[in-house]
Amino acid sequence: MDKNVKIGDVVEAEIIGLQDYGCFVKFHITAEKILEYKGLIHISEIQSGFIKNIHEVVKLNQKIKAQIIDIDEYSGKISLSMRSLEEAPKVHHYYRKKYFTDNRLNIGFSSLDKHLKDWVRENEAYLSQQQKRK
Repeated sequence: MDKNVKIGDVVEAEIIGLQDYGCFVKFHITAEKILEYKGLIHISEIQSGFIKNIHEVVKLNQKIKAQIIDIDEYSGKISLSMRSLEEAPKVHHYYRKKYFTDNRLNIGFSSLDKHLKDWVRENEAYLSQQQKRK
């Protein structure tokens, strides 16, 4: 791998391929544009938040800015991110209050408390019948 390419570099890239899992880009590090590099921007690195369809966010031959986030030293594969360059990334906090019971379904600890005495009585009656049969 060329020493000119390093993690953290911000590059001007062009999208040359789209797949459901991300987009392939080509870029140059030097102004002379002698060496051309190719890399992948995974769909999770295109923008913050959920992307249902990558084709609605980026287009083929689109010019973008991306940051190099990983270089595989064995295969030479380069991973890039557009999301890391966002100035105001979307923050999605979905807070759901967790309940141990669900009043609508009559399940959980409250229904146990309600029916426990009856269940104990039924089991005691059943066991006493079983003992009488022996």
